[in-house]
Amino acid sequence: MKELTNKHSIGQASRKDWIKFIFWTLLYLIFLAWLESWWGVIVIPLIFDAYITRFIPWTWWRNSKNKQVRQIMSWVDAIVFALIAMYFVNLYFFQNYVIPSSSLEKSMLTGDYLLVSKMSYGPRIPNTPVHMPLTAHTIPLLNIKSFVDWPQWDYRRVKGFGEVQQNDIVVFNYPSGDTVATKVQEGDYYSMCYEIGEQLCPYDRESLSPEQRFNSYKEQYEAGRNYIIDNADKFGKIISRPVDMRDNYVKRCVGMPGQWLKIRDGIIYTNNHPNKTPDMAQKSYIVTLRYDLPEDFCKENNITFEDRMDVINNATTIVRRMPLTKSAYYALLKRTDLVISIEPAPSTGGTALYPHNMLTRWTCDNYGPIWIPKKGHTVQLSIATLPIYQRPIEVYEHNQLEVRDGKIFINGIETNRYTFKMDYYWMMGDNRDYSADSRFWGFVPEDHIVGKPIIVWMSLNKDYGWFDGKIRWDRFFRLVDNIK
Repeated sequence: MKELTNKHSIGQASRKDWIKFIFWTLLYLIFLAWLESWWGVIVIPLIFDAYITRFIPWTWWRNSKNKQVRQIMSWVDAIVFALIAMYFVNLYFFQNYVIPSSSLEKSMLTGDYLLVSKMSYGPRIPNTPVHMPLTAHTIPLLNIKSFVDWPQWDYRRVKGFGEVQQNDIVVFNYPSGDTVATKVQEGDYYSMCYEIGEQLCPYDRESLSPEQRFNSYKEQYEAGRNYIIDNADKFGKIISRPVDMRDNYVKRCVGMPGQWLKIRDGIIYTNNHPNKTPDMAQKSYIVTLRYDLPEDFCKENNITFEDRMDVINNATTIVRRMPLTKSAYYALLKRTDLVISIEPAPSTGGTALYPHNMLTRWTCDNYGPIWIPKKGHTVQLSIATLPIYQRPIEVYEHNQLEVRDGKIFINGIETNRYTFKMDYYWMMGDNRDYSADSRFWGFVPEDHIVGKPIIVWMSLNKDYGWFDGKIRWDRFFRLVDNIK
């Protein structure tokens, strides 16, 4: 029986084979030069074999006498090639992302499908090289993690087209997602620890010294953490995730490295200059109604079902806490037949705000001032202000931080200053009173930046059916940079 083989010597390779080999090898070398990662040259012998020597029977199935084998393997070959190509495109060039929540409304809408450019800020080399391609941190259906903890590579970003600019809409990895309680993944683990600890170990901190306050928060955190661990049936297993295996968030960058940021009466200031409020930003109001909002009015003013969910009980009228754009606010004011009153909703605060372990009396509408760390710049540290920078120093930049006898020690050395190794950003949603953002979990390190949304290529409204307004045709192929 004649042996089926594709092998041939170098001399048997056709001119076309050599052209293909040279083309793909040059393209691959350019890719490696861009990544500055030359270990990838080990793949070149495989490219050489695929086009020239063909020692490995890459397409063995084409010579099979079984027609079904040829048909099935042709599909497998096409699917594998498509998956590999899609994996590298997602990793280094573009990624699809759908907005799952209302934190950026009405600038970006729930159900907007975004094409996110990794090239805009430069793609990251994966921190977690061994993971299941085209999945997030969890494999669907199996509900198991999609990655292997080892090896872990240090943060490195290759050159892109530019850098993050103020007021850019940015996709990034959730900073507080390094630790997760598996049964309450939608909640911030650290906020839960402090909130539970506050109930278990209440303190009156007004009369405490800065060091006593710092230690009291530490005690509360540990009490909350131990409670969560001891109640695994309610909270689930406590797991950790590397940077690139955390949830993706999308917010607007309102604060840049090295800037002083504060919020006064809902207006963001950086270096004492007011930042432009987005045209479609929303604020929260208490709306008292004679009767419920008509559906046609809601549809006309883009008031979603989610916007109307927060109902305050009242025996005689309907009272809702609602996020409203300026246009929706004025549209309601005109409806005197419908609206009794519209008042600004009270701003939230307390230990839910960052930093959780500092007595600030800040609220969402009156926050800061706070200095945003910048690479190479030094901050003066004290026990009173340490909580603001504790997480960047300890968690994001991997230092050992201790407080002993009123003194600060970093990596065992007493100090009152620290020089940052990375740039940090302040991210907030345009739906200001309904956005979990940097006011709640702090700075976003540069190694968490994923990319920049460049276009809304599709938009679906979850509130309506396919023939009743589900497809938002006016948002198709809309440039994100045009959404201000």
